[in-house]
Amino acid sequence: MKFGPIPVADANGAILAHSVKVGESKLRKGIVLAPEHLVQLTAAGHASVTVARLEPGDCHEDDAAQMLADSLAPDPGAVGLRVTSPFTGRVNLLADGPGVVVLDVDALEEFNRVNPMITVATVPQYQQMSEGGMVATIKIISYAVPGADVLHASRLAKASIRLVQPTLKTAGLVVTDIPGGPPNEKGIAAIRNRVETLGMQLTDVRIVPHSPEPLAEAIAAMSGDLVMILTGSATSDAYDVAPQAVRAAGGQVDRFGMPVDPGNLLFLGSLESRPVIGLPGCARSPALNGADWVLSRVACGVETTGVDIAGMGVGGLLKEIPTRPQPRSSRKRN
Repeated sequence: MKFGPIPVADANGAILAHSVKVGESKLRKGIVLAPEHLVQLTAAGHASVTVARLEPGDCHEDDAAQMLADSLAPDPGAVGLRVTSPFTGRVNLLADGPGVVVLDVDALEEFNRVNPMITVATVPQYQQMSEGGMVATIKIISYAVPGADVLHASRLAKASIRLVQPTLKTAGLVVTDIPGGPPNEKGIAAIRNRVETLGMQLTDVRIVPHSPEPLAEAIAAMSGDLVMILTGSATSDAYDVAPQAVRAAGGQVDRFGMPVDPGNLLFLGSLESRPVIGLPGCARSPALNGADWVLSRVACGVETTGVDIAGMGVGGLLKEIPTRPQPRSSRKRN
């Protein structure tokens, strides 16, 4: 692509690089100059104009963005995405429903190394999305790029962006109650909202005393594709009341504790074929916490092991929750 000022008389068919005022109107950047535009420019006293001119083998910004989007998501409907029409060298990939974004990070990094003018920006790996949320944006920075680079980037990152939608449809919640403990209604409402945001239903809610026996009975009787436990007293050990109740109900605990704050006291296990999540106390707040990261992945059928949870620590320092009983700092907040 050639870029720079040229005489107005030679600008027919070139792309206007900067908006130019002509009389009472304006020629906007990005338009392809036609003979009538040259007449307007000349009448307005412009002898030259800055333009971009495609060379053989170049690909216009909109065509390039569309080609790249077609490669990144060849069958968007099959991977939970919608693709916008190209405009000023940009195409957006939008979530076609709730879900979790799964990226081929290595391929996307290679894509962005092909040519600085060819870019894709995405949300973080495993980001939870709502319908219509922007998953990625493909942007061609210049007005045109070499077609060979477009093809190369397309091959490197083919089918590298997808939205995994929830595979679980229902969830059950057991809440343990202690005298003088936190109010159950607000916590249940916050968890119900999380579940419904993922397109699921909270179909079974039970409140039992904070004791291993009644909790184990409730866990064993719980309906739903997913079982969640919210205790009135914080779970402080892998053999505390809630983890032991899961074991007593015939389940297992695979991981206690996570390097995400707030959210340290989460545990993850299973009961027969159903996942079990022991929620940290911060799940009573609607604010983002580690439980959100685990719940969204589990709900969408994305493998979540102890190793996966251990890997959440980088980037796992989240915003402090104002209502937290033991804040990170004892200093008075402004």
